[in-house]
Amino acid sequence: MSDSLSPCPGPRVSRRHLLQVGAASALGISLPKLLRAEESRNRSGTHTTADACILVFLDGGPSHLDMWDLKPDAPAEIRGEFKPIATTVPGVQFGEHLPRMARHMHRAALIRSAHHGVNNSHAAAVYCGLTGHDRGENGGGAKPTDHPAIGSVLGMLRPPDRPVVPYVALPFVTQEGAGGPPQPGFFGGWLGKPRDPLWVLRNPNAADFGMPELTMNPDLDPTRFNARRQLIAHLQSPAGSLADRALQDMDGVCAKAYDLLTSPAMQQAVRIDREDPKTRDAYGRNIYGQSVLLARRMIEAGSRAACISWAPDANATWDTHGGNFKKLKNELLPQLDSAISALLTDLSDRGMLDRTLVVVMGEFGRSPKINAGAGRDHWNFCYSLMMAGGGIRPGYVHGASDKIGAKPSRNPVTPADIVATIYACLGIPADTELKDRFDRPSLLVPWGRPIAEMMT
Repeated sequence: MSDSLSPCPGPRVSRRHLLQVGAASALGISLPKLLRAEESRNRSGTHTTADACILVFLDGGPSHLDMWDLKPDAPAEIRGEFKPIATTVPGVQFGEHLPRMARHMHRAALIRSAHHGVNNSHAAAVYCGLTGHDRGENGGGAKPTDHPAIGSVLGMLRPPDRPVVPYVALPFVTQEGAGGPPQPGFFGGWLGKPRDPLWVLRNPNAADFGMPELTMNPDLDPTRFNARRQLIAHLQSPAGSLADRALQDMDGVCAKAYDLLTSPAMQQAVRIDREDPKTRDAYGRNIYGQSVLLARRMIEAGSRAACISWAPDANATWDTHGGNFKKLKNELLPQLDSAISALLTDLSDRGMLDRTLVVVMGEFGRSPKINAGAGRDHWNFCYSLMMAGGGIRPGYVHGASDKIGAKPSRNPVTPADIVATIYACLGIPADTELKDRFDRPSLLVPWGRPIAEMMT
């Protein structure tokens, strides 16, 4: 018996698709728009290649010249201290302190020609990198009018098929400088607070790590708890006034809390202590390595997106204005090397890599010329990033930089193109129209063009 409910000519609509349409209608997405998007995908031959995304964000600006795009023939004040090493793809070299990641290049792809217009403000560059919206040097903290995070959009348009939180962020709400406001790009923005991530702000490497928030108080009767939730839903008024919308946001947050308290999958996912000790060792016994492992556990439990922000504040880790080589060699690169290589191995061994998109990037790179403090400064004019799994073409390098890594010399791309590529792998057109809580339409990132050469 056919699952199609439509005897009429045109796109065949399954029962499952109609259920998705019903959910989408509440988000301001109409049936015609969904069908047009489906027809567009069919005509172009593209298809959803990833069901989830793990984004490792190297907050502060990692040095492309010392990691993924070394210039061994450049003058000493450009090339720096590190030597290039071979990877598993002939002709592609990494920096010497990424030996494990080098052995996974046949599974991954590089972009060596990314660039944008923000050089000074970390917040503005982070926002540009994570959303594709370049607002120049306008910094400042996260605002409810910001464009939504990738995880927020993914969790809304492709909600999990089990009762788990759709979008997780860890281990920090990264500040714009110590004591500063939270950086933008990680939140639900104009989609509302219910689309914010679940923040896991404890150290997964701590011996006493746990999430007591996910455990229902034994004194609370589940039947009474469910009755309270139904009462709140019944009293909820239709959207109208600002107060009504605030109540809707509150109800969305309460619904998320309810789902967490009643989800065995989430409660098991955070039990990182049940992971094989050898696996934990492979990821690295530090806050970032264990956060990457916890992200894998969350995705395996059914979450759609996990974002690791690798810094408590923008200046704390990858912002290597001083002591660039010492910090990279002794701390940052060994930790990254362990975490990413273990993640790719783990996902592959579990049969998850083909449907999980892994992205490793920062908001910009570092300057070609080494400064007086043995550091490299902000450099938005050219930088590199890595992608793997989820429909990304393995062993591929897109674009190139010039002789000193200062400007793209071939196939330049922008953050909008990168974000559009991420969305394309996840089955979301970059020009998808969404509506905010006030019913105002916006397009995701309409000027972004998916990088077709990157995708299988």
